[in-house]
Amino acid sequence: MAKILEVKNLKVSYHTYAGEVQSVRGVSFDLNERETLAIVGESGCGKSVTSKAIMRLIQTPPGDIKEGSEILFKGKDILKMEDNELRKLRGGQISMIFQDPMTSLNPTMKIGKQIAESIMIHRGLSSKEAFEEAIKMLKIVNIPNADKRANQYPHQFSGGMRQRAMIAIALACDPNILIADEPTTALDVTIQAQIMDLMKDLQDKLGTAIVLITHDLGVVASVAQRIQVMYSGLIVERGKTDEIFSNPQHPYTWALLQSVPRLDTGNKDVLYSLNGTPPDLLRPPVGCPFAARCKYAMPICKEEMPKETKLSETHSVSCWLQHPMAPKVESPLKAGGAK
Repeated sequence: MAKILEVKNLKVSYHTYAGEVQSVRGVSFDLNERETLAIVGESGCGKSVTSKAIMRLIQTPPGDIKEGSEILFKGKDILKMEDNELRKLRGGQISMIFQDPMTSLNPTMKIGKQIAESIMIHRGLSSKEAFEEAIKMLKIVNIPNADKRANQYPHQFSGGMRQRAMIAIALACDPNILIADEPTTALDVTIQAQIMDLMKDLQDKLGTAIVLITHDLGVVASVAQRIQVMYSGLIVERGKTDEIFSNPQHPYTWALLQSVPRLDTGNKDVLYSLNGTPPDLLRPPVGCPFAARCKYAMPICKEEMPKETKLSETHSVSCWLQHPMAPKVESPLKAGGAK
């Protein structure tokens, strides 16, 4: 399958009164056509900053995409594009669903007009034609009474319907890539499942590649082909979805999987929580960023960054536990399994 997006050594910093916050510290990955790639990690790990960098939405200042970073879309570096190229790219070739639809949608504009606006810009249709297309898009994302709903405002939509409207706007111009930044945040579990099923169904119909940004591994299990686990501005483990779930190798991935609620546990069982806090990215640690929270940490973990170890053609991890001289540690998931 052909690569449609390649991110190489992406580094993004924010300059604050306290100093330089190194939000993303050398992230590399690629995305294939018609594929769903999930980037998973807790809040503050750099997931959303990475997605905004792909769209060239990092505000400068205070943000700064460092020299040596590359973001190649169909072989062309987005970071070197002129403004007119970027306007065609955003919405037309790469679209993004933001975290909170209520703040992303214009509260003073009717939903249909907001969808039509994007269609007019990128497809050159008249306002009447664009509005008719907007109604079609609302039908595609399964919003009932689309003709009536197109003439309503965001506050008249439920949370799940607002998210569907955001998906309609993002897909209105048939983009090659859809970046979904926490698309199910603040929605109840039933609506979450509906939104994920909708995205999967639309991908099958339209052939759009998806970058799914989330903190919840449970959300990605049935939709992503590959997963990248991100921590403290770095990718610490990457692999196919079944490899990450059946054979996770990084202690942080173990912690994420342990914190996913399971159906086979009792009501009174205590849900796992990871102790400690992520490192201060004003002064990133010289060694493994997870060392201070890891109960398997060795002296070397705090002194030197581990290199990426390939476990298979598709699975790799950055952890000193993979070193031949490291003690053998059994995954805490082996006892109960990661289901």
